[in-house]
Amino acid sequence: MDERKIEVLQATLKKAWSIQSSSKWSVENPAKGQCGVTTLVINDQLGGGIFKTRLPEGWHFYNIIEHQRYDFTVSQFSESIMYEDIPSNRNEALMDCNDQQYMYLKQKVSDLLTKRG
Repeated sequence: MDERKIEVLQATLKKAWSIQSSSKWSVENPAKGQCGVTTLVINDQLGGGIFKTRLPEGWHFYNIIEHQRYDFTVSQFSESIMYEDIPSNRNEALMDCNDQQYMYLKQKVSDLLTKRG
């Protein structure tokens, strides 16, 4: 995977995340509650698989693309994650958010990437 593309997506997500993409979002912790919706948008952009790990507060979703784990929302946690890499899917990730949050983030990321050129 092109690391530059990953860096651009990470920066784009940080600009796109808001209270509209997760009710847990805050200025102090913009990645909070964004894992399901972000995983879906990354899956749209880059393909790959959707995986999950059980944490005390519930399931945490992330992507594995070309045998590499990409967790775009890991910054929401203060402690390291012991990843289980349990195969998941779009339906499970969508249960972590709702259609409006997903459509908002998908469109916002697309708009920001288009502006970037």
